[in-house]
Amino acid sequence: MTSSDGEAVETAQPVLLVVADSLAYYGPKGGLPADHPRIWPTLVAKELGWRVELVARIGWTSRDAWWAITQDPRVWAAVPQAGAVVFAVGGMDSLPSPLPTALREQLRYIRPPALRRVVRSGYQWLQPRLSKLGRPVALPPKLSVEYLESCRDALAAIRPDLPVIGTYPSVHRCDAYGRVHTGRAPAVRALEAWSAEKRVPMVDLAAAVRENVFSDRANPDGIHWGWDAHEEVAAAMIDAIKNVRRTADPAESEIG
Repeated sequence: MTSSDGEAVETAQPVLLVVADSLAYYGPKGGLPADHPRIWPTLVAKELGWRVELVARIGWTSRDAWWAITQDPRVWAAVPQAGAVVFAVGGMDSLPSPLPTALREQLRYIRPPALRRVVRSGYQWLQPRLSKLGRPVALPPKLSVEYLESCRDALAAIRPDLPVIGTYPSVHRCDAYGRVHTGRAPAVRALEAWSAEKRVPMVDLAAAVRENVFSDRANPDGIHWGWDAHEEVAAAMIDAIKNVRRTADPAESEIG
């Protein structure tokens, strides 16, 4: 790019802003750095020629995404340069949570440590057994969508041109959740309605990762993915981002 006086002007590299749970940065053996070359956000950014800003944490729900959008200065710094934003949250929302999520989050603060260990052991014993009931889920679908819409609306107020991509929940075979996921279908229906109303493109994580999750190539915990799942998600996400940018600007044939 050149300025009006003919001097070269450096164009800022677009940012892929990903707000996610641990599925975005866990591999077949556990958690990985945000810049690991084989996780899907990095694969997407590399293909697009962008840089990635991954804002994520294990156990995050759509409510945590809202807190990140409004409170994390990394998000504030990334939004002006963002080429697209991905809300890769919502899967945790749909998992059975018979014991209050707030209880789980507060376990770390229990003192003395001996008491904390006893309470944590009790929680870990009860959680998979009560999860077989399938309800309640961590966040009701209506509330999940309300948080996601608050995120989308907040970004649109600053960058109305900024593409936002959503995701449908993944699948799991996790013993910690009783291998139960009856909350997924209601979550998908709510997200489909939101997507249609607000014209938010969606990537179906389940379709991309199902084969991997139920194979021996996934993480043994039954919820996180192996490398081929990350590659499938990356491919689906790249298509979604290219399509939404092409729709917004038909003259744009390439991303870079």
